[in-house]
Amino acid sequence: MLDIKWIRENPDKLAEALVRRGWSSGQAQSTVEEVVARDEARRAHLGKLQVKQERRNAASKEIGNAMRAGDSTRAEELKLEVNEIKVFLSEAEAIERTLDKALEEALAVLPNVPLDDVPEGRDESDNVELRKVGRVPVRPNWAKEHFEIAGLAGLMDFERAARLSGARFTVLKGQLARLERALGQFMLDLHTTEHGYTEVQVPLLVRDDALYGTGQLPKFEEDLFFTPHAGARLGLIPTSEVPLTNLVREEITAAEKLPLRFTALTPCFRSEAGSAGRDTRGMLRQHQFYKVELVSITDAESSQAEHERMTGCSEAVLKRLGLPFRTVVLCTGDMGFGAQKTHDIEVWLPGQNAYREISSCSVCGDFQARRMDARYRPAGEKQTRFVHTLNGSGVAVGRALIAVLENYQNEDGSVTVPEVLRPYMGGLERIGA
Repeated sequence: MLDIKWIRENPDKLAEALVRRGWSSGQAQSTVEEVVARDEARRAHLGKLQVKQERRNAASKEIGNAMRAGDSTRAEELKLEVNEIKVFLSEAEAIERTLDKALEEALAVLPNVPLDDVPEGRDESDNVELRKVGRVPVRPNWAKEHFEIAGLAGLMDFERAARLSGARFTVLKGQLARLERALGQFMLDLHTTEHGYTEVQVPLLVRDDALYGTGQLPKFEEDLFFTPHAGARLGLIPTSEVPLTNLVREEITAAEKLPLRFTALTPCFRSEAGSAGRDTRGMLRQHQFYKVELVSITDAESSQAEHERMTGCSEAVLKRLGLPFRTVVLCTGDMGFGAQKTHDIEVWLPGQNAYREISSCSVCGDFQARRMDARYRPAGEKQTRFVHTLNGSGVAVGRALIAVLENYQNEDGSVTVPEVLRPYMGGLERIGA
């Protein structure tokens, strides 16, 4: 959520930011005007409320003075005035709640403001490549997509998954199921032992407040799965970013404890609303998938440096696996709702003869912290500040599995197990052989 004080003082800058994100100038201007109008209405009402409260307090003192002076007529007049003010205040407090809600709803759907160095553009075609790592080999004529590799027949079952749950689910068996598990364990070990992240086991079902805190609600409700619970509902996490980031909600963290770095390996659940017809074959885009998430909680001064560090931690996974990849910075029109800046890491898939996203690392500034009321107290200062939050995939396990299968496939239909994963596979060097 954006700072209403900043919006009040910089309405033109917000309109410019929305246009950079792809909004029309008319839509941006009208949206900013609506937010400012709601803020002004709320502030004007609070001004009236304050005047009435001050008059009530003054009149209450005057009643005492009148009684001591024996002026009962004046005292009764003042009592009548105080009662009228109490009625007004009771009604005014209800109006205040309505105005608060109206302003909050207007702020809740505003995206974050991109940093100045984010390239401008409309979509992924305008993203800017930062670097390429690893050599992309010449694609052999026998290279196949992951779901076509002969040696995996029977180990990757879409038909049975469809009978169980419908489209966009997969059943993995035997060596392939173990390979996916090995990838997740390898990533966790790397991030905890070498990169300084603390492993956390988190709930997979969360309240609406948690989803609101990281920006999934209200804007992206259709992308989520919900289940009834205790007269309300709980949402299945679309990423462990949600519970990990919310670990600091409604808390004040001492500055010396920052940065906090968390990681978790969890299943993730997404309805994939709006993706009909995209990546329908194979397991590239699923309703349920595993991902290792990275979350950092920092102070305001450290967040951009932490963004570079987090990106490097995610890149390290692909380097250890020997997978070619490239890192791009997303343009303003392709960025996520809550991000100030995002790096996407795209792994090379020989079967598709293309780079595909395997990780997004984003710095959010205090956007999520305002929604969660997550603060820190700088050393030597009385006032608190909002923390800055970052999140990234370290990395998506299912997509890493696809990348390993396609990059390590052999002409005979088998797949070589990358050396770094063999200790997790009981020394196994090939699957599907």
